[in-house]
Amino acid sequence: MRNFTKVTAILALTGLAACEGSDLERGALGGVGGYAVDRAMGGDGTIGAAAGIAAGVTCDDLTPGVCR
Repeated sequence: MRNFTKVTAILALTGLAACEGSDLERGALGGVGGYAVDRAMGGDGTIGAAAGIAAGVTCDDLTPGVCR
């Protein structure tokens, strides 16, 4: 339950800042959020950071109505 609370808080804070202007900004925020979630779940952070960067960079291409 404690991990769920950490992950929820991290995703909420990252989600609020996710609609930044450029792919670089979204990628950076995604990397930080992914790293933090991976570490909260007991990982070393590299997989989460990579997934977060990929999601942040491609967000506006895949979901144009959500990420601008």
